[in-house]
Amino acid sequence: MLKFIAAVATVVVATAAPAFADVATDARTFTRDGQTFTYTKVAKDDHVDIDGRNLTSGATFHLVVRGKRVAGVSNGVPVSFAVPPKSATVDANGGTAN
Repeated sequence: MLKFIAAVATVVVATAAPAFADVATDARTFTRDGQTFTYTKVAKDDHVDIDGRNLTSGATFHLVVRGKRVAGVSNGVPVSFAVPPKSATVDANGGTAN
């Protein structure tokens, strides 16, 4: 799961923020390692909120990307890590591949 969260954080940092703060993006869905995920992101003044769900397992996550750090909760477990270097590529559906 941490590998997935790092991938989502990379995608969010690599993509443009919405033009207006506090406006959620449309939900994006992608599959990675046999798991299907959906998420939205909201750009705030100093961070980006990411809320989503693993559609395969039902687990939810809430992440906050601030600068080069990501913190939040995934499936009820606190997580915190540095934004990974840009090593993933984004496919046409918003998914990532190495």
